[in-house]
Amino acid sequence: MDQPASPLEDIRARIAHAARLAGREPEQVELVAVSKTHPPERIAPLIAQGQRVFGENRVQEAQAKWPALREAHPDVKLHLVGQLQSNKAEDAAALFDCIHSLDRPSLAAALGKAMEKAGRRVPCFVQVNIGAEEQKGGCALAEVPALLALAREAGIPVIGLMCVPPAAAEPAPFFALLAKIAADNGLAGLSMGMSDDFETAVMLGATHVRVGSALFGARGANRA
Repeated sequence: MDQPASPLEDIRARIAHAARLAGREPEQVELVAVSKTHPPERIAPLIAQGQRVFGENRVQEAQAKWPALREAHPDVKLHLVGQLQSNKAEDAAALFDCIHSLDRPSLAAALGKAMEKAGRRVPCFVQVNIGAEEQKGGCALAEVPALLALAREAGIPVIGLMCVPPAAAEPAPFFALLAKIAADNGLAGLSMGMSDDFETAVMLGATHVRVGSALFGARGANRA
């Protein structure tokens, strides 16, 4: 009998299948394992299986648990996938290898200064409020070009757009819209798709999928 696939192997196989259905290469999709709220002992097995890109929601949590893991595994990359306060910009620029939640002019200004001070330019996604939801972070659709211009003026390497579709809605139209906005603005990167919808996102062009609960197990009401 074949051994059952681990959650990581299962997710990777599903990404590869969705990519091939869309005429894409699986290597075009980066799996970001969202390890928020999970301790190092839950993360280490994924590193042992070869996962090298992880996502955290909060700067302080990442500061507490990742230095030892990264010392042991210097090739691991850490992405910030949650909201970022401007007063944490310096910490974020020093700690993370990619930021998915650039969503307002004040944060662009803070990150530009922080990257200059840190002497490193951290790739960023501009987060778009794709469903125009009042309770969610993200730049309004109409304001995307202006925010992109501000970020570039601040010296921030913007590599794409990110979104979180409305929870109760079919995600495909929102993913397609994000892909169109990115293409209209000359951006290749698309951070979209989570545990419940990453296959749809891959078929619609995602370059980064942010998967948490499907890898680590459910965390109650949290969705990742």
